[in-house]
Amino acid sequence: MAHAPSPSRSFVALARGFKRLQVSDPLAQCLTPRIIRHYATHAELPVGTSSQEVVPISTRPEKTATPASLMKTQQSVLATLYSWPSFEPHSITSFPAESLNLPLRKDILHRAVVYEGDMTRQGTASTKYRTEVRGSGKKVRPQKGTGHARLSDRKSPSIRGGGVAHGPHPRDFSTDLPAKIYDLAWRTALSYRYKKGELVVLQDYVTLGLDQGPRFLANLFETHGWGKGNGRTLVVIDRVPEENITSVSDEPQEVVGMYPIRRHAFEQLNQVGEHAEVKDLMDVDCKDLLSCGRVVIEKRALQRIFKGSVRLMRKENDPLRTGEEKEV
Repeated sequence: MAHAPSPSRSFVALARGFKRLQVSDPLAQCLTPRIIRHYATHAELPVGTSSQEVVPISTRPEKTATPASLMKTQQSVLATLYSWPSFEPHSITSFPAESLNLPLRKDILHRAVVYEGDMTRQGTASTKYRTEVRGSGKKVRPQKGTGHARLSDRKSPSIRGGGVAHGPHPRDFSTDLPAKIYDLAWRTALSYRYKKGELVVLQDYVTLGLDQGPRFLANLFETHGWGKGNGRTLVVIDRVPEENITSVSDEPQEVVGMYPIRRHAFEQLNQVGEHAEVKDLMDVDCKDLLSCGRVVIEKRALQRIFKGSVRLMRKENDPLRTGEEKEV
């Protein structure tokens, strides 16, 4: 009685048969697309010298590095600090990688821009309905016999001067966005500018002398190619000093002494709107970081952003996180 061949022998025989097929044979070329099945992971057929030989096959794909794993290994990134207004390299400092080395997330940026747009809508449009219009309640004309439409009183929306049907009323257009998502959008926008080389971090405060005005600033931006021809520049300063201020509780005395010249620089930068746009840190939105050609920001303002959510930022008394600096 003949015994049926074992499955291992049949599989080995079939594999050897595939080996004997010649590619130049027309029959083999016609049969190959029908009998070969492609997989995402390709492996050689287990052909051995004997039917008892077992060839191990490893189809497990190799582990690839993901942006999240790379971010865990990289703790900080280096950034060059520039002097104002010469824009010469001053020193090199390090910032957290989770703040300046995030991958581009267009969905997060879109949610942040929509959230900011909804928050800026006033929602003050208002109209009066027929019950709010002043006038008599007497019927305008008889119900029948005139050949015209039916009307009740002068306050009807069908008559000029009457109420407005389905008109707008004051309402709140603001939407909700988690603080963590909004903070992630800020750091994503800054990372996008950092990777493109469009984030200029200033070592010192933005100050100007009394003899330096809008013409000096316009020549400055045009010389560096940052004028209106190459996209305007967004200048972000830490805080706009108020007029006639003498002391602030959480600011060093030397910083308070610079308030007059910083205020002068802010006023002069406002007059070169065709080349640059200057904003206080508390007035900057995520959309502003993406709309201009580049971002020039003070180091202290950048550190305040990294401290926490921008929406929850207040005047903090705790020290700011500082990076290790070294001269160029």
